[in-house]
Amino acid sequence: MGKSADSKLRLLYLLRYLLRQTDEAHPAGIADMLAELERYDITANRKTVYDDLEALRLFGLDIVTTKSHATGYYVASRDFELPELKLLVDSVQSSKFITQKKTLSLIRKIEGLTSVHEGQLLQRQVYVHNRVKTMNESVYYNVDEISGAISRDRGIRFRYFDYAPDGSRLYRHDGAFYQVSPFALMWDNENYYLLGWDEESEELRHYRVDKMERIAARSEPRRGRDDFAKVDMASYSQQVFGMFGGAVQAVRMRFARHLAGAVIDRFGHGLILAPDGEAHFTVTAPVAVSPQFYAWLLGFGSEAEILGPAAVREGLKRHLAEAAKLYE
Repeated sequence: MGKSADSKLRLLYLLRYLLRQTDEAHPAGIADMLAELERYDITANRKTVYDDLEALRLFGLDIVTTKSHATGYYVASRDFELPELKLLVDSVQSSKFITQKKTLSLIRKIEGLTSVHEGQLLQRQVYVHNRVKTMNESVYYNVDEISGAISRDRGIRFRYFDYAPDGSRLYRHDGAFYQVSPFALMWDNENYYLLGWDEESEELRHYRVDKMERIAARSEPRRGRDDFAKVDMASYSQQVFGMFGGAVQAVRMRFARHLAGAVIDRFGHGLILAPDGEAHFTVTAPVAVSPQFYAWLLGFGSEAEILGPAAVREGLKRHLAEAAKLYE
């Protein structure tokens, strides 16, 4: 190998070594770097390593020299700090739409963004958390396929399914393909959802991405653009509880005063919480009325009440009566 090629490889191997093997708690000496280069049959001496370190500093690598016991060198700052990487790992861990297999793969890649020593701190978190994961291995690629169709202004087709008690898939529409114009990917309750214009019903609907399969882009451009333009994405997920259907309507409710935080978390800060005596307040919010909405409200017991419309109030009474029959 010529001297020019040898020097270029030397610099690259040295860069990788510093990024992967050094941090504040693990500086490396010149002898360590020479030993690393020797592994790749690259000839070097102390002067060439000093010159390479200076070149890497000029390139922008934050190399710090320490002289606590012996002179050592380490990379002090990186694109991602360790707390940021821990946040990324925890986000991957807690995401239901990412399978356990893909979780392990992504965490290994995130580890590569820091030293091997700090990477071990990230890897240990894999065994600390035991969260429910999706069974659909292809969901990771579904998101990419949908995003690509949106950017190219193309419709998509896919099959949609639910799970049977034995874990098998039950396909909706007797297994027929859905024809949908995709407009937005949303994140709600640790799941990915697609908001798209269904070409059969000619209306906007949402679909859980981990329950979609065989997604493919179509040659036809997207339809339903006018309907999507009317959607306020900031409030959409607040209205649609748990991403289940139901007509959106203004619902007036009464809560105990100490539940103000829970109501603001659910509906946002844009609503008026009107005092109702010393112990309660009332609020009117846009709600997609559904069993999931009723279940959320009932979680507060007697401290939450629907005041109107009457049809929504009666709907809750029927919901309670049907549930009570199971325990008679």
